[in-house]
Amino acid sequence: MLMSFAAGQTAPQPLPAHPDAAQLRQAIWIDLYQPSAEEIALVEQALGLELPNEADLAEIESSSRIYIENGALFLSMPLVTQVDTAPRMAAIGFVVTRAHLVSIRFEPSRVFDQFIARLGQTGMADQTGVRILTGLLEAIIDRIADVMERIRTDLDGISHTIFIDDPTRRTGPRMQEDELRRVLQTVGRAGDLTSRMRDSLLGVGRIVPYLRTAAEEFLPNDLKNRLRTLRQDISSLNDYDVHLTNKVQFLLDATLGFISIAQNNIMKVFTITSVAGIPPVLLAGVWGMNFKHMPELDWEFGYPLALLAIVLSTILPVYWFRRKGWL
Repeated sequence: MLMSFAAGQTAPQPLPAHPDAAQLRQAIWIDLYQPSAEEIALVEQALGLELPNEADLAEIESSSRIYIENGALFLSMPLVTQVDTAPRMAAIGFVVTRAHLVSIRFEPSRVFDQFIARLGQTGMADQTGVRILTGLLEAIIDRIADVMERIRTDLDGISHTIFIDDPTRRTGPRMQEDELRRVLQTVGRAGDLTSRMRDSLLGVGRIVPYLRTAAEEFLPNDLKNRLRTLRQDISSLNDYDVHLTNKVQFLLDATLGFISIAQNNIMKVFTITSVAGIPPVLLAGVWGMNFKHMPELDWEFGYPLALLAIVLSTILPVYWFRRKGWL
């Protein structure tokens, strides 16, 4: 799908759904979402540039993600998509010239959808592609910050569950197992999402200083200030990401510790049960022998006394364990 926007009186205005090459040359922003081969060829013909494909955008080395070719800036980064359902990484790319911005993406993105929805409502005295790119980068950073805040809220809830509710105090091993599994899954999802956010943050962190340096000739002063502020925001989010990563690791260790405690409790019950069963088994074995001369066989109350001795030999060890606090 191809969407394009040209400069309007107060804000960028969308061009027709199927523009020709001449109309695309007037566009300040061309957004390619899952583009077909024909759409890519049309943009390349209109701008005289060779656009990167999905494999090019997925490269991880810096020299492949940020470079200049034929006077155009080629920028790419990973972006987390479908955060609320099944988070995944998607490569997006930007091609920046003095007159145009081309964005290339192959996965749906809420950031792009929301930015496009309010683009026509945003007043822009100076409507250029690099100004739109700056706004997109700011929107991406805002989205990353929102997701990090949500992760922090989730981790606070997990912390409350672990250290205040204490899932190991729940009655029944089945309930303990289900609660600890739920906590462990939540911590794992938070850690996975934090890692993906870190990748996106690193991508923007590479683009911003490079854009400010490489496009300095046609960057107005206000955009330079916005990029400087954006760089400061990235730095603060990097610090916050370290905090979230440490908290995820701490909660993961705590959860595994509680799982170990629950397992130890089960093993302790098994151990005490086996130890408490030794005396009655020993007495039953002694009195169950078939020797001819056994004094207890002639006792009138030998059988009930034997049963009583077996019961007491079971109860007394259990009472001793409870008194010592082992049970």
